Amino acid sequence: MNYEKLKEYDGLYEYLNNGTIRMGASPKDTILYAIINESKYKLKAFEKDIFLNMSNEKVTFYRNKSKEIAGYITGKDSFKLKHKVDYPKSIWYPRLSKDIKYRKPINLKDGLKVGTIEKSGLDPKLITDLMTKIIDGTYPNVHSVLIIKDNKLVLEEYFYEYNKDSLHELRSATKSFFSALAGIAIDKKIIKSTNEKVLSFFPEYNFENNSDLKKQITIENLLTNESGLDCDASNPKTVGNETTMNNSDDWIKFTFDLPMIANPGENGMYCSGNPIAVGEIVEKESKTKLADFAKENLFEPLGIKQFKWNFKPDKSSVETFCQLYLRPRDMAKFGLLYLNNGKWNGKQIVSEDFVKQSLSKHSVIQGVDYGYLWWIKYFDVNGTRYYGKGAQGNGGQRIYLFQEQNMIIVITAGNYNSQSSSDEIIKKNILPVFNKK
Repeated sequence: MNYEKLKEYDGLYEYLNNGTIRMGASPKDTILYAIINESKYKLKAFEKDIFLNMSNEKVTFYRNKSKEIAGYITGKDSFKLKHKVDYPKSIWYPRLSKDIKYRKPINLKDGLKVGTIEKSGLDPKLITDLMTKIIDGTYPNVHSVLIIKDNKLVLEEYFYEYNKDSLHELRSATKSFFSALAGIAIDKKIIKSTNEKVLSFFPEYNFENNSDLKKQITIENLLTNESGLDCDASNPKTVGNETTMNNSDDWIKFTFDLPMIANPGENGMYCSGNPIAVGEIVEKESKTKLADFAKENLFEPLGIKQFKWNFKPDKSSVETFCQLYLRPRDMAKFGLLYLNNGKWNGKQIVSEDFVKQSLSKHSVIQGVDYGYLWWIKYFDVNGTRYYGKGAQGNGGQRIYLFQEQNMIIVITAGNYNSQSSSDEIIKKNILPVFNKK
């Protein structure tokens, strides 16, 4: 189908839970996308007015008497077109110009010191190659790349419609922020320790499949994704399917209603209900909305003034996943806080011990070492192995600490439910310079 035909479907439509969804035809690749918030999902042309979404479910557009698109049907649901939308080119193209000239980051006096690539020890040629590959589409849908080396921001580049002031969704990189808030709550003695039994925080619930084993789940088990509940994102047969949880009325009840399939602390299983429960415990024990607790105890000390975090663990968050939205510069600050053992400008924000525990191996998730809601990964580059500690999320969201190299890498991207280029960027365009050291 050609681009002009695809543009017939452009518009803002009704969506689930009284929300809205945009449909947009890209002139760059002649593909129709469903756009939810800032996430773009490909729709594959199937038959006239029928597309397949990324789950191979039919999305069927219908027309009015004038043969103009009036809405769409998916499953048993029908949604009307609200109005047409005219999209700026910046949504579809990484840069409207081919300019790849390096620019020193601007000193915004926001707590981040700035420097240059030339003085950082990084390779300007590799950075130029990185920029070229993002702009020509070799690395698709990369929204930003930032590098802090030796405590100085030396690279800050944005693409598509994103800029330094854009709040970006973190997806599962949010989990590492849940971890930080738990650490702060323990430091402040709002929560006694990571050894606290989890069910004791929820006396108002009558959980299904209750057992002495389930009563042994601790906060640490949630932080290490070793709760033992039947919940594993890598297993399609798991009872605790994330999509099912997202559509449930109460994510806490859904999570702790699940049957136990392992002893707590025994098997690592990637389960989004675990960090959500951590957030709920912090909110309950602090008697403060989670976003307000984060603002007072984490964001304000770091000079983070812009963020969005609607922590509401029920089906009203089915499309936003209770995730945090931050500017990439502020994501970098969070990484720098952990790189510097929980200190910011001489003040201890998260205790050094909790940071150390967070970045140490406690479990193995999907074959990768795992700390307290932090990934512990290695990158093999031309025979040299580099170890990184990462907050990461669907689409290519990355906050990576490389302690030996004294470096933070932040990448935001939009490769949702598909292969991201983020790790390849780290491996091929940033780390190789250290092989020469």
